[in-house]
Amino acid sequence: MDHFPIFVALAGRRVILAGGGEAALAKLRLLLKTTARITVFSPTAAPEIEQWHAAGKLSYIARSIAPGDAMCAVLAYAADEDDVLDARTFKIARADGAMVNIVDNLGDSQFITPAIVDRDPVTIAIGTEGAAPVLARAIKADLEERLPQKLGTLARIGKTFRKAANVLPMGRARRDFWRDYYFNSGPKADSETNIQAALGATLSKHIAQKSRTAHIAFVGAGPGDSELLTLKARKAIDEADVIIHDRLVTGEILELARREALIIDAGKEGFGPFMSQDHINTLIAEHTQSGAQVVRLKSGDPTIFGRLDEEIETCQALDIAYSIIPGITAASAAVASIGQSFTRRGRNGSVRFLTGHDMKGFADHDWATLAKPDAVAAIYMGKKAARFVQGRLLMHGADRLTPVTLIENASRPDQRIIPATVETLAEITAVTGPAVIFLGLAPREAASSLADLPQEEFA
Repeated sequence: MDHFPIFVALAGRRVILAGGGEAALAKLRLLLKTTARITVFSPTAAPEIEQWHAAGKLSYIARSIAPGDAMCAVLAYAADEDDVLDARTFKIARADGAMVNIVDNLGDSQFITPAIVDRDPVTIAIGTEGAAPVLARAIKADLEERLPQKLGTLARIGKTFRKAANVLPMGRARRDFWRDYYFNSGPKADSETNIQAALGATLSKHIAQKSRTAHIAFVGAGPGDSELLTLKARKAIDEADVIIHDRLVTGEILELARREALIIDAGKEGFGPFMSQDHINTLIAEHTQSGAQVVRLKSGDPTIFGRLDEEIETCQALDIAYSIIPGITAASAAVASIGQSFTRRGRNGSVRFLTGHDMKGFADHDWATLAKPDAVAAIYMGKKAARFVQGRLLMHGADRLTPVTLIENASRPDQRIIPATVETLAEITAVTGPAVIFLGLAPREAASSLADLPQEEFA
C-alpha cells in the first residue's frame, strides 16, 4: 500500500484550487460536499465556478496563484491541466505548507482523491492508487445501488444519541444495541420522527436486558479460500469478540475479523508444537463466561477430525450455549480440484474419511475393505503415516497400481496436485502444506487415460 487512506478534517479549513476548466470543475463538485473554505485561482473560469462564487459557496480570484495564496491551507489542488502551471502551483502551495494534489499526475502528487460514495455522514472511499480508475468507478456504482439513501439519516440521528448510549457497558452490550438500531429497528421506521422514537425504544430495550448469555460458535473456516466461507461463517467472524483458531486457518480469513477482536492461535501440529486441548477448553470457558462473543474457528468442517466433541463437552459442563456452523471440508475442495466426485455409479457407492494418525500413533482401519478394487477414501493427516498406510494396504492385497492422489493446500493459490499409486505412495509426501490423500481417485485426465489402456496392462 503506497497511499494510506485517511479522512481529513476540513470543517472551516482552507482548501485552494488553481484552475478553471473541466479538471477543476470535477474536483470542485466533490469539494463542495464538504464544509471547507474553498478558494479558486484562475485568470479565467468556467461559468459554474463564477455561479458558485456568486452563491457564496466558494471564493473565486481571477488571477493565477501567487506565493502566499496557500497560506494556512490544508489541501491544494493543481488543476490547470498544464504541466508547467501545475508544477508552479505545486511549488507555491508546498512552500506555504499545504499538501498538494496534481490532477491526473499520481507520481508527483502528495495525496490522491478516491472515488466516494456519499451517504453523509457515512462516507465510503474507494481507491486503486491510480491503477484502475474505471474499476473504482464500477465499485462506486455498485455500492451506490446497494446502499439505501436512508443510511445517512440513520447515521446522523444515531450520532446525536451516542452519549445517551454510553449508559450501556462498553463492548458487546453497546455494539448489540447499535447493531439492533442500524439493521433492525431503524430501517423499519418510515420518517425521521419515527427513527428517533425507534432509537429511544431500542435503547430502553437493551438497558432492560439481563446480562448476555455465554455463547460460543464452532465455525468451519473451510479449506483456506475465504470465498468458500459460508455466509453464516462470515457473519460469525465479523461479530466475534474473541476468535480461537486452528493453525491451518489462513491469514486471509482472519483478516475478516474486527480489528478490536482478540485473536488467539490455538494451533496444533501433528508430531510438532501444539496448544493442549485442556488449555483450549480453559480459553473457551474463560472468554465465554466473561460475556464475550466467542468463535472457535476450525479449518475445514468442525465436525470432521476437529475434536469438536471434547470442546462441546466443556460447554455442556459449564452450561455454555453453543452453535455449530459447518464448513467445506478439505476433502470436498480437494476432490473438486481434480475434477472428480467421491461416488460414481458402477465404481463405488461409499466413501471413507480417514485420519492417518490418532492420539496413540498411526491409526488402524478396516484395511481389507480399503484394499478392495474401487474402494475410495480421503485420508487426512496422512503425510507422516503414508508408509504405514501403504504397508497395510499391500498386506491386505491392494493392487499396487491403485491410483492415489495427494492434494496440498487445497483451494489455495499454492495448491499442488500430485498423482501416484499405492506403490509410490510413500514417495510423494515430501510436502510442507496441509494435504489430503485420495485412495482410489486420480485426476480426471489421468483417470480417463488409465481407462483407455488395455486391461492386460494391469495384470
